[in-house]
Amino acid sequence: MKKILIIGLTLALALGTLTACGAKTEPTATGLTGKVVVAGSTSVQPLSEELASAFMDINPDVTIEIQGGGSGVGIKAAQDKIADFGSSSRELKAEEKATIANEYVIAKDGVAVVLDPANTVTDLSLDQIKQIFTGKITNWKEVGGADAPIVVVSREEGSGTRGAFVEITKVSEKDAAGTAVDNTTKDALVQPSTGAVKTTVANTPNTIGYISIGALDDTVKAIKVEGIDATEANVLAGDYKISRPFLYLSNTELTPAAQAFLDFILSAEGQAIVAKDFIPVQ
Repeated sequence: MKKILIIGLTLALALGTLTACGAKTEPTATGLTGKVVVAGSTSVQPLSEELASAFMDINPDVTIEIQGGGSGVGIKAAQDKIADFGSSSRELKAEEKATIANEYVIAKDGVAVVLDPANTVTDLSLDQIKQIFTGKITNWKEVGGADAPIVVVSREEGSGTRGAFVEITKVSEKDAAGTAVDNTTKDALVQPSTGAVKTTVANTPNTIGYISIGALDDTVKAIKVEGIDATEANVLAGDYKISRPFLYLSNTELTPAAQAFLDFILSAEGQAIVAKDFIPVQ
């Protein structure tokens, strides 16, 4: 019976107990066999789970194990060769790229800036967004809205969505030592998931937050950024600036099962699954 093992970050990862990842059983006449471990981004995790389920329907003797923990965990898992694929929902930094042999873009995602539906503001510049999320702009009248205090809603530290958002908008900047510092206002309401951000923004007056474009619905109001709508077409065209890739990373030669899983993800069938909530790359 096929099974996806959904496992959060545990001491097992830290202790390297995943060193058996990628191990496969002897092939049989019935087809592909083995085990594939994917560890990392919680933003990529639900997509990985759906792709794994579809792949195992076709290959019932392969087990795909999906682990969370965040993009940082995924990058380290690839660096240390303790998973077949590390996953990340942000671009790799230059120093990280130097330590990763293979980087596969499996999907793209845009991060939409969302307001409560009653807000009259329709467009913000990247600099205005930065000033709001760092607490420099605190009233909607400063950006053409009503005279009301701005309520900032953010994701938790370690979130791939937050990492992408603060880097692109320059809410996060390097200090004198070259270390990236996240300057999100301490007054922000911090939420642990995309759904929690959306619910908070939808039900709290004068709020502003950010969620994946794929999670947009009519409960919140997505605004333009630099005059550009938050749409999939604009992300693929490179016009919408707050966007990110979904990456699979590897520092090892892929096992037959891992290669087959990657091939499936990038196939028409796999990319059709991606297209349900995100932006296909093939």
